[in-house]
Amino acid sequence: MTEHSPAPIPDGRVTVAGKSYMPDAKGKLVPVELIDPSAVLEDETVRKIAGYGLALSEQVARFKAHTFEDLGDFEALLAQEYGAAKGGAKGNKTFMTYDGLWKVQVQVADHIDFGPQLQIAKELTDECLTEWSADSRPEIRAIVTRAFNTDKAGQINRSEVFMLLRLEIEDPRWQEAMRAIRDAMRVVGSKTYVRLYHRPTLEAGWEAVTIDLAKA
Repeated sequence: MTEHSPAPIPDGRVTVAGKSYMPDAKGKLVPVELIDPSAVLEDETVRKIAGYGLALSEQVARFKAHTFEDLGDFEALLAQEYGAAKGGAKGNKTFMTYDGLWKVQVQVADHIDFGPQLQIAKELTDECLTEWSADSRPEIRAIVTRAFNTDKAGQINRSEVFMLLRLEIEDPRWQEAMRAIRDAMRVVGSKTYVRLYHRPTLEAGWEAVTIDLAKA
């Protein structure tokens, strides 16, 4: 397989008694001659794109594996020479070329979930909003509503919850609610990201080298 000739995606066609058939979405074999030509062309187009996409996905996976392997080898040399590993908080690290124009950042992002204390926080904030009534600013009420409303996946809106923590409100019940939110926060996993950056000159800003298809 080359960059310009990805492995084809099998179309599942079968030949019976000299006649070609294609399976439909229910697994039923349909004679190709009875299928709308546009549907056949759409099938071929999607399989062509999928072939290139699969090859690209495998290439990105190899790039990521080689990146961690190369950085790991470099850190092993550092540890051997200095007796310490390169890194920052939570394993975040930055590696840079000698001329300062290229850098690789390794970042570890925690996945945060919330425990049962969050329900206590909701009850306390509701009490505050009810008592403040007309005195409460509409934007605060909106943030509280968005924070505790679950999204389509049934997940709490984390960004809105974190926004609540940044509000400076002196009411003791509000402060207690914020303490409940902090106590409810728990790290349930983490993911490591590798990002490549470049700048044409030392005075220029850093630009990310796009690898994410959605951001290309």
